[in-house]
Parts: sequence; C-alpha cells; structure tokens
Amino acid sequence: EEKIIITHGTDTMEETAYFLNLVIKSKKPVVLTCSMRPSTALSADGPLNIFNAVGVAASKESWDRGVLVVTNDLIHSGRAVIKGSTTAVETFFSPLVGPLGTVNYAVINYVDVPDKKHTYQTEFNVDNLTSLPRVDVIAIYEDAPGDLIKAAVDLGAKGIVTTGLGNGNLTDACIEALKYARSKGVVVVRGSRVITGFVGRNIELDDDALGFVASYELIPSKARVLLRLALLKTNDPTKVQDYYEIY
Repeated sequence: EEKIIITHGTDTMEETAYFLNLVIKSKKPVVLTCSMRPSTALSADGPLNIFNAVGVAASKESWDRGVLVVTNDLIHSGRAVIKGSTTAVETFFSPLVGPLGTVNYAVINYVDVPDKKHTYQTEFNVDNLTSLPRVDVIAIYEDAPGDLIKAAVDLGAKGIVTTGLGNGNLTDACIEALKYARSKGVVVVRGSRVITGFVGRNIELDDDALGFVASYELIPSKARVLLRLALLKTNDPTKVQDYYEIY
C-alpha cells in the first residue's frame, strides 16, 4: 500500500501541508518532514525527522487523519501547524489545538484527530488546473494607508487577506480601500499578525455590513491557501466564510 513522505523546506511547509490537506483525495498517509539544521551541522535533525516520518507514514493509525507534518518528535495536522522560530529545531507547533501525537524513534502515540474536514472530505479538486486565483496578503500597521490594497485590486487580485492588528483590526484608510476591493468583486479575508488566537466575526468591524470574511483560526499564510481554493467555487463572502468554518 502506498505511503507518501515529502521532504520540504521549512519556510513554506505550513502552506504546502494545508494545501495538500484540502486537495488530496485519499485516506492514505501523506507526511511532510524537514530539517532546521543542515546535515553538516552539530546535532543535525534531518535524519531522525525522516526516520520518524517513515514510521508515521507506515502506521495504520495514520490513515484518515489528513496530511501530517512530522518534526522534532511531534506529529502535527497540516491544517494547524505553523512555523514559530527562525532557527530552533522545535520551530513547528500547533498553537490552538496542539499536536496530534508524538513519535519517538518511530514509536507512535496519537492523542487527537483533526477537528475539520480534510482530504477526500473536501469539495476542492485541482487535478486539471495549472494555476489558482491570485490572492495577495497585505500587512496592516499603525496608520497604514490603503494604497497597496487598491494596487493589488487594480493589478488583478481576486482575493485579499489582511495581516491585521489584534483581532484582525484595520486602519480607517485600509477599510476604505477594502470597500473599493469589495466594489470590484474581490473577496476580503481579515487575518491577524498575532500568531495565536481566533479572529472573530463582527467584533472589531461589522463584517456583515462590509462583506468581509473572518479568518478564524487560520494565520494569513493559511487563510490565503484556503481563499485561493474557495475562489474556484464562489466569490460570495457568506459562502467563503462557511469554508473557514468547515475546513
């Protein structure tokens, strides 16, 4: 039986893992792994990460758990995992739900299952596609203007994810620019630059009136992954919001 292990760079592994978690149509294990230290470094972490990833992929317990990320003796969901340190071997963690389990020299102990739909349970299929809709991520900061948001719209973005303040908050200028985006049919998702937490709907802003989408648990990089797939189906913000609840 097929088991798939993918070695991946650490910088964008959180995005690849979530993307595969949304589009692979199989219950079979797909495991991503990586290394933070090169093979020439003291205490290189790559060999043990690969050994553990093979053990996780070979385990029957790993079936139907979605795409997994194995690193630093932990098993993470492809949806939940994020990179949290620029250099540490324990960089990957799942801030809101924790890891799905541990793996100690290929001895596995699962403690949880993914709480959202994944892989064969999703409605997304990219088999015949060569590209996805353009979605730009825009940083929000003190007194941020809306120029870059308007530029993204004018340059063809179909969706915009904001890396907002606190609970996804925005400056007045950015709100006005995002209204412009909505007038052009661009889907707007409010994320946050805060690394953990839940971006709530209709808290900082009246999302219903503005036609915005709240990213919920997803950090901006992952919110972008989901929005690109959602836009294959709809540009209705109400329906897009449902995707952030389901997936």
